[in-house]
Amino acid sequence: MMQQFLIAFGLLLVFEGLLYAFFPQQLRKMAESIKTMSDDGMRIGGTLAIAIGVFVIWLVRVFLP
Repeated sequence: MMQQFLIAFGLLLVFEGLLYAFFPQQLRKMAESIKTMSDDGMRIGGTLAIAIGVFVIWLVRVFLP
C-alpha cells in the first residue's frame, strides 16, 4: 500500500513538473486569475477535482483490475 502511495505521489510531481516545464506563461496567468476568484468558487473547483479524481480511480479499479 505504501509503495502505491509513493508511486502516485511521484506521478503527481511528474505531471506538475511537466506543466511548469512546458507551460510557464500559462501557469503565471492562471495564478494571477486565482487571486480574483472567490473562496466559494475555489471550494467548488476543488470539490469537483476531488470528485473527478475519485471517479477516475473507481473506473480504473473496476474496469482494469
